[in-house]
Amino acid sequence: MTTHAVTDVFEEHRRLLTGVAYRMLGRVADAEDVVQEAWLRWSGADHGAVREPRAYLVRITTRLAIDRLRQIEARGEAYVGPWLPEPYVTDYADTVPDTAERAALTDSVSFAVLVVLESLSPLERAVFVLREAFGYPYTDIAAMLDRGEAAVRQLAVRARRHVDERRPRYQVDPGQRRDVTERFLVAAAGGDLEGMMALLAPDVRLVGDSGGKAKAPLRIVESADKVGRFLIGATRKGGTGLSVRFLEINGGVAALALAGDEPDSVIQLDVVDGLVRAVYIVRNPDKLRSLASL
Repeated sequence: MTTHAVTDVFEEHRRLLTGVAYRMLGRVADAEDVVQEAWLRWSGADHGAVREPRAYLVRITTRLAIDRLRQIEARGEAYVGPWLPEPYVTDYADTVPDTAERAALTDSVSFAVLVVLESLSPLERAVFVLREAFGYPYTDIAAMLDRGEAAVRQLAVRARRHVDERRPRYQVDPGQRRDVTERFLVAAAGGDLEGMMALLAPDVRLVGDSGGKAKAPLRIVESADKVGRFLIGATRKGGTGLSVRFLEINGGVAALALAGDEPDSVIQLDVVDGLVRAVYIVRNPDKLRSLASL
């Protein structure tokens, strides 16, 4: 295989590899590091002995991501306040038809699911991502992880049960989410508490991720009254002078708030039957760096 062919094969699969690594890690920079390491392994491999480059590259990437997760666990780093995944720009509407495949990709990259995946073991997380997001057969996953197929099936059952018990049991309508998000931002910017309360489900939850490096609640805020008052109060104190762009983040519409040209926060809502069930706000500047060039 020529040098150009080696590069072309890798680039053909880069998006897939990044998707696997990000779902495993929930961090864009770590995912990019893993994909870069996979490239180094691929560029130095005996390509004549590789029968299926795609499977080979996914196997390398998955194993590197597992190693990275274990390193993070071993360091035992404490995170300040609630944790959310690093916002990841997706464009499935343009690249993947509106099919079961797109639904699986969108669900597996959502904030709600990635928060749950954070509590799985590295192997459970790998099996869940490869099976549920990318549809790999158990035999292929077993080969990638050097595990027996029966063991992989057990890992899949445990992971699926864990996720099903903890993730929301509703579907988010994209058009409704965009409409409610726009009304939500108008109410917040205008200090309209009554308008805000009309949009919030009684049991709404607000999860703010600052990592201790920006202003955000250090605990999850629950109930419409507390969430509404917090949002209106926060906007009055520091929400002026921001511009907003809409992006597809983690499989759904989100608002990117900008202070000048610098990302200030990402806001995404889970909307069901016209009401906001969850508010996700990422303000940790370390998690917003990848959005600065958009």
